[in-house]
Amino acid sequence: MTDDDLCYLTAKEALKLFRARKLSPVELLTAQIARSEAVNPAINCITDRYFEEALEQAKLAEAAYGKRNGGPRPLEGLTLAVKDAQRVKGKRTTHGSLIFIDNIDDHSDPMIERLSAAGAIIHMRTTTPEFCLSGACHSRAWGTTHNPFNIDFGPGGSSGGSGAALACGLTTLATGTDIGGSIRIPSSACGTVGFKPPHGRNPDGAPNCFDRYNHCGPMTRSVGDAGLMQGIIAGPHPLDHDSLRDTVELPERAGSLRGVKIATSVDFDYVQVDPDVRRNTLKAIELFRSLGAEVTEVKLGWTSDVDANALHWYNAMDFGRQTVWWKKTHGHLMTDYALKMADAIEKTTQIDDVHKAWAQSHRMYQTLGPVLAAHHVLICPTLNLPAVHADHDPWDPDFKVNGVKADGEYGWVMTHQFNMLHNCPVMAVPSGFAQSGVPTGIQIVGRTFDDATVFKAALAYEKAAGGWFTGKKGRPRL
Repeated sequence: MTDDDLCYLTAKEALKLFRARKLSPVELLTAQIARSEAVNPAINCITDRYFEEALEQAKLAEAAYGKRNGGPRPLEGLTLAVKDAQRVKGKRTTHGSLIFIDNIDDHSDPMIERLSAAGAIIHMRTTTPEFCLSGACHSRAWGTTHNPFNIDFGPGGSSGGSGAALACGLTTLATGTDIGGSIRIPSSACGTVGFKPPHGRNPDGAPNCFDRYNHCGPMTRSVGDAGLMQGIIAGPHPLDHDSLRDTVELPERAGSLRGVKIATSVDFDYVQVDPDVRRNTLKAIELFRSLGAEVTEVKLGWTSDVDANALHWYNAMDFGRQTVWWKKTHGHLMTDYALKMADAIEKTTQIDDVHKAWAQSHRMYQTLGPVLAAHHVLICPTLNLPAVHADHDPWDPDFKVNGVKADGEYGWVMTHQFNMLHNCPVMAVPSGFAQSGVPTGIQIVGRTFDDATVFKAALAYEKAAGGWFTGKKGRPRL
């Protein structure tokens, strides 16, 4: 097995080799460090590195696999890249902003706390746009992150560094947060897997845990690895009063989809969809049909009002309002897109924003709810473009999709709709490649709180597709 093959092992494959004493956590980490040093200068997906500290932890993990009593923990020795917007005790979290460039946290967020306790080794932090504000991944603090499959394009955001690190083989597991698609956007653009759980399934730190649009979750290269992480992250936490107490048993192996009813919508009845995305989505849908699923195209009747009203929520909550607060004292350190958001928000009324967003979510569910009641899942594209350029301006007034003018922030993604409908679990998985070489993806959207069926559909699809990153053809040429 080459070092590159080691770097692209799934977590489950690596754990199996660890237990058989055929691979050491030290060997895996050493290969990924070497690859990081070779690849990251071109991609720029890493903020901080903890390589020396991680190697010491890997040696302890190696010893744990040799013990006769006690045994290793569930994620013992696996590498974990943490988004630079999630707190890690004793480490700095910059949120992609010069304002926080020297910020050191005194505690870890619940998700990070649980993954670390399960034996995962945090060896790097990954890039995010300032305050996680954009689907493009560039900031004054860390520069521009590039897509590993075509560096002219971005990796998506806001968990763009995590998506790129996974696609480059720099880590085995990664974390993300998703308030408008920030797990699923980079999963699509980088050809990886990402899961947005129902709000509250995975506990989060304040104030994000109080935001209904917000979700934290796993980013991986396989559906099985997402399930492995999800089983550790989920569950009530004493510091998150939105965290759910019920547990969900997720399937671990692909089963039959015969008789499973799948609804599809390629464009939500209002979205301009790139031809490559449409072609790959329809190809993925045919694969589900070949597995015995009953597939039906549905009409949701949504309009562009969805996008406009999504912005009302972002304008009202801490996610957007922080730009206004920080502009007053640190505006000189902020990115142009953060300052433009602050200017836009200052012109809105917070109470009206909340109620407009709520009203829109209710209208959307009046059509989606009956569709999901009659079907097990809905399948749709993740993005309506493969990706935007690496230096994309989310406030570009001339941005177009298929020659039609579109919003530079939300006009190229099909993810925020399911943050508005926050109790629906959503899995993002690859669907193919565009002519540019950039991956494309689909979303598997479940009934409210029905995580297990989403995983069931995703596992079957992944098996039929043959998995991802399994050979050189499916990996970026770096």
